[in-house]
Amino acid sequence: MFGLFKKKSETEKLQLKYKKLLEEAHRLSTTNRSASDEKMFQANEVLKEIERIKEQKAE
Repeated sequence: MFGLFKKKSETEKLQLKYKKLLEEAHRLSTTNRSASDEKMFQANEVLKEIERIKEQKAE
């Protein structure tokens, strides 16, 4: 309850976006392979951004 009004960090927002893209890619994999591949590419780009942010925080 105390975290009700807590804003999400940039990393948390990107992780949610990454998860959503993976789910959409999985759903599309049965009907449209090229669209699924595009969603996987987008998800990998988001994952790279998450890793960049984590590396910057570690420094």
